[in-house]
Amino acid sequence: MTPLIPPAAEAAPRGYFTLPPPRAAKPMLPFDPPLPAGLQCAWLAHRPGEAAEPAVRAWLGDRLGCPPEAVVLSRDARGRPRLEHPALDVNWSHSGDGLLVASGEGLRVGIDLERVHARVRALELARRFFAAPELDWLEAQPPAARDTAFLRLWCAKEAVLKAHGHGLAFGLHRLVFVERDGALHLVETASALGHADDWTLREFVPHAGYRAALAWRRA
Repeated sequence: MTPLIPPAAEAAPRGYFTLPPPRAAKPMLPFDPPLPAGLQCAWLAHRPGEAAEPAVRAWLGDRLGCPPEAVVLSRDARGRPRLEHPALDVNWSHSGDGLLVASGEGLRVGIDLERVHARVRALELARRFFAAPELDWLEAQPPAARDTAFLRLWCAKEAVLKAHGHGLAFGLHRLVFVERDGALHLVETASALGHADDWTLREFVPHAGYRAALAWRRA
């Protein structure tokens, strides 16, 4: 396993990464109802075209109580971020001027952020990539609400697939969401994703002009 403390941080005291445990980091997004203990999500400013990882490292360093250069991040064979920490998983997404980062203790987490704008090809994309019940739901939406409905589905699917680790290449049609009581619920998945009930999804508006979704399951 890659050492938790890279050469640049070898001067840190012994036990530096076990004391204290992960702590709340600022700025944090409020959720109602609150997220489970150990699951955190933050909105950070982001300049389009800039790498997101330095800001993510700084946020994680604040949560872990260590300098950013002591945070060890790598990528697996499919490009999913991996934090060298015994308990924490991390995921992030950026769009426009925003960056969302989420971490969870004992969880697999995935997050997606999308800037709101007109999606003139929404139904065309849904016909190609979404499951039939989702397409039916989109086509039933009033035209003025269809772009938002499409974006909600897209964020939900990306969040789950990013948590799983395969990303969009896994196939957007292989997980099916339905809307109940104003929220999207995962009701059907390919076997590789596990049971639909294993997953929790939270849709939210992190900032004006954006939509997002956070997904997680037990690691």
